[in-house]
Amino acid sequence: MDTTSLFQQIFNTVFPLIIIVLIGFFYARARPTDMSVANRINMSVFIPALIFSVMASKDFQIQAYLPLVAAGAFVVLGSGLVAWPIARALGYEFKTFVPPMMFNNSGNLGIPLMVLAFGEAALPIAVVLFLIENLLHFTVGMYLLNPRTNLFNLLKMPMIIATALGVVWSWQNWSMPVAVGTGIDMLGQISIPLMLFALGVRMKDVDFGQWRIGVISGLVSPVSGLVAAYAFYWLFGLREDWFAYLVIFACLPPAVLNYMVSEMFQQEPQKVASIVLLGNLMSLVCIPVALYFVL
Repeated sequence: MDTTSLFQQIFNTVFPLIIIVLIGFFYARARPTDMSVANRINMSVFIPALIFSVMASKDFQIQAYLPLVAAGAFVVLGSGLVAWPIARALGYEFKTFVPPMMFNNSGNLGIPLMVLAFGEAALPIAVVLFLIENLLHFTVGMYLLNPRTNLFNLLKMPMIIATALGVVWSWQNWSMPVAVGTGIDMLGQISIPLMLFALGVRMKDVDFGQWRIGVISGLVSPVSGLVAAYAFYWLFGLREDWFAYLVIFACLPPAVLNYMVSEMFQQEPQKVASIVLLGNLMSLVCIPVALYFVL
């Protein structure tokens, strides 16, 4: 691929995402917008539908992705190990700084980014990485913020139920009636643009009063992820095409969910909001760079 074609592909990958995020941002600036209901429906209906539709498809075999599951988990946990001494050196509270470095925006940004960059064949891989990141966020992440968290509540989450059903469906190699499958697919297709739009709405609340920790975390987040990704590749190896996905996954900015969780536990939510939102803004630079190297 020549340089012009490469830059064209990067532009075609990143620009549609930016457009949807900006529409959400400017709409929220023009009209006060409460996305809480839409986000709850997305988490409870549309995203579970996307997960199930991908996992229940005939060409999805969960066992084939086990090395990628291990790699994704290694990147999430390894990012925390890299970020921990940095937090101590800079005097940041562990519970404020480290979890956002671990749990990235694999849903709002990761899924559409990988699909646009690599085509529809990337959707199962993007969903697998999204699932492992979310499972760790709702288990390890919750435990880091509050060791007394009841992890059994995880089993009640629609995303976990959809994942379990999808795994069983995949293993049993069942087929879906076309009429039912089409409806579930259509529900799942709502989730990706809605996640991007919600990210844009959230961008309106950037607090530049905490800009320093936001900028530092925007640099540490992709670096810690890449260190973990390359450590896994060096220690255990991985298919070359899967490693490209892993590099993109490692460079994703902190997930918006980090802010919601910090608000729930009153763990310096204003600082976490700055980490999340400035990290996502700074990703507009580091993600095209990562795409340049993997493409």
